[in-house]
Amino acid sequence: MDFLKPRYTPMSRRRKIYEGKAKILYEGPEPATLIQHFKDDATAFNAKKHEIVDGKGVLNNRISEYVFQRLNEIGVPTHFIRRLNMREQLIREVEIIPLEVVVRNVAAGSMATRLGIEEGTQLPRSIIEFYYKNDQLGDPMVSEEHITAFGWATTHEIDDIIALATRVNDFLSGLFLGIGIRLVDFKIECGRLWENDMMRIVLADEISPDTCRLWDIKTNEKLDKDRFRRDLGGLIEAYTDVARRLGIMAENEPPQGRGPVLVQ
Repeated sequence: MDFLKPRYTPMSRRRKIYEGKAKILYEGPEPATLIQHFKDDATAFNAKKHEIVDGKGVLNNRISEYVFQRLNEIGVPTHFIRRLNMREQLIREVEIIPLEVVVRNVAAGSMATRLGIEEGTQLPRSIIEFYYKNDQLGDPMVSEEHITAFGWATTHEIDDIIALATRVNDFLSGLFLGIGIRLVDFKIECGRLWENDMMRIVLADEISPDTCRLWDIKTNEKLDKDRFRRDLGGLIEAYTDVARRLGIMAENEPPQGRGPVLVQ
């Protein structure tokens, strides 16, 4: 199949497969593909807090594309094929495992609250946590025992997920360190990619300031969705700063108007 020149169908004429809080999935141009559309919706606390932030989807699309491209280059299996336009990506269709996988390097957010650890404390080692993907239940934290008992993933799949999460953490930590950003924690989702009778676990969803906690190394300024969660303001400016440091966006491009203009 030719992924380089897929036929392009306007969004209004495509069949919607799924709509989440921040993205919409549409039927893809070829079998076993989907189009992932990034919305401008900013949500927190399972969508109890919700605003439209002009340009956020454009930035997340481009940042996630950059990260997934780099991960593909080093051999980390992902669902990403290529970016189609400012808001959309062509991705492989995968069977999403109903888990959020959180990798923590520094105590922050719910971990700091839950365990009474001062936010910003470096953890003795990276910690991987699993949460059951269910908004109605508030995405509860679960153990490997829960995951295997309820059939969400097998023991072997959990091993693959942990290995994948560890590789992504190693890569992202180095990537962000190189541009003066501390990777505090991040969330990933994984899926089963079927190729004939073979199945493998791949990285899915997105990696962006929506799914990572990113702090400036010198100032500890938050450059992620905590700016929205905690009413700090400056969400687009923070995401734009991340894009500029990654070399995705021109230094002199102002984050205003109908969303930032990104370097092609």
